[in-house]
Amino acid sequence: MTDGFSVPGPAAGDPLSASVARLADLADKLGISHDEVFDVDPLSEASGVPADVVRALLDGHPAGETDLQARFLQRFDLLRRTRLKPNGRRYTQQEIADGAGMSRQQAGALINGDRRPTMEHCDAIQRFFKVHAGFLTADDSDALVGALHATEQSLLQDIVGESDPLERLLQDHGVRGIAWRAAQLPTDKHRDKVTEWLDLLLESVRPTDP
Repeated sequence: MTDGFSVPGPAAGDPLSASVARLADLADKLGISHDEVFDVDPLSEASGVPADVVRALLDGHPAGETDLQARFLQRFDLLRRTRLKPNGRRYTQQEIADGAGMSRQQAGALINGDRRPTMEHCDAIQRFFKVHAGFLTADDSDALVGALHATEQSLLQDIVGESDPLERLLQDHGVRGIAWRAAQLPTDKHRDKVTEWLDLLLESVRPTDP
């Protein structure tokens, strides 16, 4: 238990547990509280997963909506509550219908759960609200992994910001891609193996003394 947040150990074949553990380790190295990194409300807004489900998944409990239509309705409702017009108001059914290229009756039926969405409906609504493909349909666990990955990328960017000398060093020597890929590995054991391989490679290409 750290900062009021319990970090489950990474389980084999479980991308969510591995992502949580990796992000928790990165937060510890940066001195950022787990409560800040794993703030439920922003993660819910970014992933589309209801806040209570985000909390349960982060705590390592099985959770999430298995029915595709019910999941669609949850995500669509969240979009309408969080992706607002410049004036702070919600988009109307007619505005959603016009922007998504469907009739007002179709939009209303989808919002009310009276009609099952097609992939075309989902794609059109996602484009209208400017969210990534799969936002309305992805499994809750997978959607949360995507949001955690975006947080991880942001923290790593903070470490090597554009004005940071380390960033310039990485760019000049073309190793940023290697560093980024190594950071995705789930354990220090894996990262140590990458270091061993790089040492062997350096030995093989290092000029020999005359």
